[in-house]
Amino acid sequence: METRSNPLGLTLFCVYLVIYTGFVLINAAAPQFMDWTPLAGLNLAILYGFTLIIIAFVLSIVYGFLAGQRDKQTNSENQGGAV
Repeated sequence: METRSNPLGLTLFCVYLVIYTGFVLINAAAPQFMDWTPLAGLNLAILYGFTLIIIAFVLSIVYGFLAGQRDKQTNSENQGGAV
């Protein structure tokens, strides 16, 4: 397990944090806005909440893919230099 910080993970976390902060700020500053029904009779609170879940899932897949690519590259570089 690596002990150094992972810039990829921190970047994806910051992306999610910005999106989640928007959700919290809307609820804190203008909760009545969450009653708005922009799509198929679903209010913004439901749509935003499910979107947060989907985004978290997508970001985890992106992280897994990119981290796996980085690990493959690191392993190939380490094995290429070994005799």
